[in-house]
Amino acid sequence: METKIISVANHKGGVGKTTTVASVGSILASQGHRVLMIDMDAQANLTSSLLNGEPESTVYSALTGNEGLPIVSLSENLFLVPASLQLSMAELELASAMARERILAELLEPVKGEFEYVLIDCPPSLGLLTLNALTASTDIIIPLVAEVLPFKGLAMMNNFIRMVQKKLNGRAHVTGIVITRWENTKLGRGVERQLRDSLGDTVFQTKIRKNVSLAEAPYEVTDIVTYAPKSNGAADYLDFTSELLGEKLK
Repeated sequence: METKIISVANHKGGVGKTTTVASVGSILASQGHRVLMIDMDAQANLTSSLLNGEPESTVYSALTGNEGLPIVSLSENLFLVPASLQLSMAELELASAMARERILAELLEPVKGEFEYVLIDCPPSLGLLTLNALTASTDIIIPLVAEVLPFKGLAMMNNFIRMVQKKLNGRAHVTGIVITRWENTKLGRGVERQLRDSLGDTVFQTKIRKNVSLAEAPYEVTDIVTYAPKSNGAADYLDFTSELLGEKLK
């Protein structure tokens, strides 16, 4: 099986990128799949939500130096390439680097065969770090909050992806859009209807309901399924992962 390299990306913050990577990664690992998660966000929320203490080395060192990806084992099947605030300097430091948009893809080349899935938590921007993630990816998941005018931002994201496909990585494609922080309100239902009418099967059937446990889990340095296995958040991400494996990643 070819390794699936999945970027979870949206240039808007607060849409659930990190929660999606942590939850799906943990669920896949619990099902026996070997999973590598890569934190490409200088806020390092994925790292702090799953790893106690400061990492010895981070993805920043790999991107800007001559060392390989620093892979930390979290459990038998789950691994993490951590990030730190240093990553915020990477875009400036890599501005003149040759083939700078392909650095992550080259770093993944010698190790990706060890994993069935690589999940990349992208920063909330369309800069060089997100460009590196998409250039390395086979699949792209876009989390989207069902709020007013989500289409404008989505159009910008899609234009960026098309540019990557045309110039850097023809394999990368949008696997699907997942609605997050879902609330069953008139506004939420209306936006969902618009999304499904416009984009059809590109929108996952599973919606991730707004759930306080999803916000609490990182403070306990764990994932939602371990922290609150009976919560709506855990149930929704289990369903989402099942849908992802069953229909989208064949």
